[in-house]
Amino acid sequence: MKIYSLPRGMYFSKKEYSPFDLKPFEKTKERLPNPILSNNKKIIDCYWYAVRLAFKNVKRPTRESGFVSDFVDAAFNEDIFMWDTAFITMFCNLFHRFIPGICSLDNFYCKQLEDGEIPRELERESGKDFYKWVNAYDKPLYSYFHNNYGYRRLKEINNLSYEQMYKPNLGRKVEKNPYLTLDNLNHPIMAWAEYVSYLQTGDIERLKLVHEPLFHYYKALWYHLRHKNNLYVTDWASMDNSPRNKYLGCAVDTSCEMVLFARNLIDIMEELLKHGLIDKTLYRDRKAFLEESSEATKEAINGLMWDERQGFYFDLKDDGERAPVKTIAAFWTLISGVASEKQAERLAAWLEDKATFNRIHRIPVCAADEEEYDGQGGYWRGSVWAPTNTMVIYGLLKYGYHKLAKDIALNHLDNVVKVFESTDTIWENYPPDHISSGNADKKDFVGWSGLGPILYLIEFKIGLKADSIKEQVTWSINSEEELSGCENYWFFGKTASFYAINKEGKICLDIKTTDKFKLQVKHLDKIRDYFIDGDTFIEL
Repeated sequence: MKIYSLPRGMYFSKKEYSPFDLKPFEKTKERLPNPILSNNKKIIDCYWYAVRLAFKNVKRPTRESGFVSDFVDAAFNEDIFMWDTAFITMFCNLFHRFIPGICSLDNFYCKQLEDGEIPRELERESGKDFYKWVNAYDKPLYSYFHNNYGYRRLKEINNLSYEQMYKPNLGRKVEKNPYLTLDNLNHPIMAWAEYVSYLQTGDIERLKLVHEPLFHYYKALWYHLRHKNNLYVTDWASMDNSPRNKYLGCAVDTSCEMVLFARNLIDIMEELLKHGLIDKTLYRDRKAFLEESSEATKEAINGLMWDERQGFYFDLKDDGERAPVKTIAAFWTLISGVASEKQAERLAAWLEDKATFNRIHRIPVCAADEEEYDGQGGYWRGSVWAPTNTMVIYGLLKYGYHKLAKDIALNHLDNVVKVFESTDTIWENYPPDHISSGNADKKDFVGWSGLGPILYLIEFKIGLKADSIKEQVTWSINSEEELSGCENYWFFGKTASFYAINKEGKICLDIKTTDKFKLQVKHLDKIRDYFIDGDTFIEL
């Protein structure tokens, strides 16, 4: 195919492969974050199983792939996937010195095309674009698989004619055809992943490296996927076999992700500006474009996708009417900042509703009162997925729903651990109405399923969260345990071990470190601020 001979990665300055200094798990374990819960050995066992799998799934690229970094594999098939990788980085940030987490995204930047497009899926061994997701007809935007989708049947769907393809109606003329199909252009969340990583690592050089490819990627999607109403189109690839797919249309998730993309890019540029790493005129021009384009999309989402009577966001059908299916896609309006405070309140109420999204295992990707909902999971017809839970949780935190966010995170962690106890593995997804693996068929999935037993454990159960911009660690104390905390917690170049000792209701904190940093302690209804300079003992 012509695309294989085109120049790639022109906006990414890393051109050559450089190996990560990776040590085997057994030789590294004693230096990794070591969570402590005196009354919850099962959670700790699940954590170490997940970490071991993450190390097992680290890959070195083949020479012919053209990839430039080692990476943590999605654990799905023989390909690498953009949005899987973006979510994987969010728990790998905790092991930044020991595992190639955020640099896994390098292998997408280095395959960027001249118009800014970046494929969401690449063959792991060859580094080539997955051939069915290439615009082989050189036609206006189309989806290869949408009209002919079959669960786990992609390899069987061959020799489709262009006439059989789904062709979204953008309502405007696009002069240049995309290099990739719509199947290959979705979930633009790499800027979010980069910013989340920066909060943990403080690596400003990383932001400098990725700013340029990210900006051109945003422009490519703005050009190729934007409807004239300023919303964005998607296809099956947003949520495989979801009941929503037959109605798409403009997508609430993709549209919100583009707003989030713009805001994260602005955040990245502001950090670069503070460090003198971006030209001021370039900053002003790009910020103006990002603000104007994302504000137009935000207004369109709220004007066209919000149903005031139901208090929920819906996709749009091709005719401009709202689709009738309630899915987890609506909650992207939280992390993107699209929803107003009142809209967020109504969305939060849905998450507490046992008839729809508050099931035994939270949160199903399709509301339980929808006709095609599958309480055993059914992939995207009802399953609980770590990445979508993570999106909802951080969206709730953005709007101040801290208790609800923590409840959902701990519900997911608890259920993952219970299923781990009974099956000795971690699954790709989980059923919402049973504490089991349901009809999931992929195990040892770390992969993005590592978010629960790793990230949720340390951030929500133990309560540690780093912020390199504030140069601060926040510690929300777990007073249910006699001893809780985390040894070897790493954050923006510093390391500390945190111990919370509960003796007859009295909490004492013991911090062991050779570094200096700000510590904010949250316990009960009180917030206390400290400056840590070496080993410190605190009585609350």
